[in-house]
Amino acid sequence: MRLGLLAKKVGMSRFYDSAGINHPVTILKVDEANIVDIKTNEKNGYSAVRLSLGKSKRKDTKSVKGFLKKQNVPAFLYSSEFRVDDTSCHKIGDKIKVSNFVEGQFVDVTSNSKGKGFAGGMKRHNFGGNRATHGVSISHRSHGSTGQCQDPGKVFKGKKMAGRLGNVQVTMQNLKVLKVDNNNGIILLKGSVPGHKDSILKIFDSVKKRQDIKVPQTVKSDEKNEINNSVQKQKPEQNQPNQLDDSSQQQKTEKEKSNESDELQTTTSESNKDSNQKSNSNESIDTELNKKDEVKE
Repeated sequence: MRLGLLAKKVGMSRFYDSAGINHPVTILKVDEANIVDIKTNEKNGYSAVRLSLGKSKRKDTKSVKGFLKKQNVPAFLYSSEFRVDDTSCHKIGDKIKVSNFVEGQFVDVTSNSKGKGFAGGMKRHNFGGNRATHGVSISHRSHGSTGQCQDPGKVFKGKKMAGRLGNVQVTMQNLKVLKVDNNNGIILLKGSVPGHKDSILKIFDSVKKRQDIKVPQTVKSDEKNEINNSVQKQKPEQNQPNQLDDSSQQQKTEKEKSNESDELQTTTSESNKDSNQKSNSNESIDTELNKKDEVKE
């Protein structure tokens, strides 16, 4: 289970996709969604993350002030828990944005429905009503008799009768995310969601759909600073082997030059030796020829 979001219902509108198709959408606004508490299996028996929504300017009670001081988080208007599989990747004070959801995925939305006050059986339970012709007197929309026989002689609890309509928790399932605006903190969902305008909603991944959601990982400002510092620290260390390489290369070139000079000297000495040997051989030949000429005479 992934972390969800708390949002405020702005209202309904229309949205044209890339193909020019008109979709009825509900606009949801996410503002100041921060992690204010984390529940773990070791400490609480279950793993969950508590999210906040909005900023509060009202005067908080002592218990709320103590909680805010302990967690070191700003005052908020509303909060709710989301069950998650792993809490190690979340920290108190982290800000959650609408980029937590991806365009094209399906979500479930939970909220309280609109309260409509006291309603009769026809509106509340879709009853058909009584006859509208003769024989029925001023009870055309009544739900009829509700009592039992002499035994048990009472109306059982849960009987469909007139009563308060609405203002109950409702969950709309498999709503498609058409647009995610991270800059303005807005999500567009296809279709309607329960609740009146400015009501608080819980958004989470669809339970019935199997989705492979890959959310782009965002690097926080603190993490960016740490990464930059580590990179700056590593730079001089990385430059040291380069300096060593340069010095070793210079030593190699000097050695090569010395070797080349030695080779040139050896070659010149060898060439001198050869020339001397040749001259000596030529002299010996001349002397032998002179001796032969003297003998002949």
